[in-house]
Amino acid sequence: MLKVVTKAVPAPADGDAAAARRVYVDLRGVAKTYRRGHGAAARATHALEAVDLAIREGEFLAIVGPSGCGKSTLLRIIAGLHPASEGVVEVGGKPVAGPQTNLGIVFQSPVLLEWRNVLDNVLVQLELRGVDPRPYRERAMKLLAQVGLADFADRHPHELSGGMRQRAAIARALIHDAPLLLMDEPFGALDALTREQMRLDLEALWMATNKTVLFITHSIDEAVLLADRVVVMSPRPGRIEQVMDIRIPRPRGLEARRHPAFVEAAERITGIFLARGVLHGAGQVVPPTGGDPP
Repeated sequence: MLKVVTKAVPAPADGDAAAARRVYVDLRGVAKTYRRGHGAAARATHALEAVDLAIREGEFLAIVGPSGCGKSTLLRIIAGLHPASEGVVEVGGKPVAGPQTNLGIVFQSPVLLEWRNVLDNVLVQLELRGVDPRPYRERAMKLLAQVGLADFADRHPHELSGGMRQRAAIARALIHDAPLLLMDEPFGALDALTREQMRLDLEALWMATNKTVLFITHSIDEAVLLADRVVVMSPRPGRIEQVMDIRIPRPRGLEARRHPAFVEAAERITGIFLARGVLHGAGQVVPPTGGDPP
């Protein structure tokens, strides 16, 4: 468990200072098409279509959508790992023209080096950047303490549980103190109890560091419980169906699922997916607040 002391933060009001924070990630008219083959046999897959999205500095933004809707593609475009087919992508006010270094990425698989202990796995990112890791050892140990791994710094990945390996991956993503953290289904492979604890711990870590976070998930509950805003994506080609402000006080403990704002947001997202055929229910479909999707 994270050893971070936080205090309750009231749900933000409309027009508050958070909405006035500068845009850190800016997407305008972003589309992505993958092409395979040549000539008459060429095939195109339209992954994303006309995505406009602004992520504010220090914001925790979650994207939820069905498999194949382009969520991970969008994250990789922001990171500069995939080029956009159309549109403008800016991070920190600068166009994304290639792989970005001033960010951290956590994927669903922690991808730790089995022959290195936990501390050295955290420091390996600095080595790959050509930075001497020795001055960062104290910071690495502090990060491991924050994610509950201080007593496991000398252990190897095979000695850790799945949740512990993912905690090490999060510490590795934060070692160079980048302002932006991209997380692609980081808890997807974890069991339900570990996933819930990781959700609580990630929120505490975010509140302590004030990073800008983009969090990709299939879980409606996870998106609503973690995020300041939730972006709901359509089936492929991925488009933004709706962006919701989540007005639940922080920190959001285990009782947050009983908060009226959680119930309302989860029901609205579920209604969108039911109306789009992503989910299928036996009962009557109730359209989300704001009317039927177009």
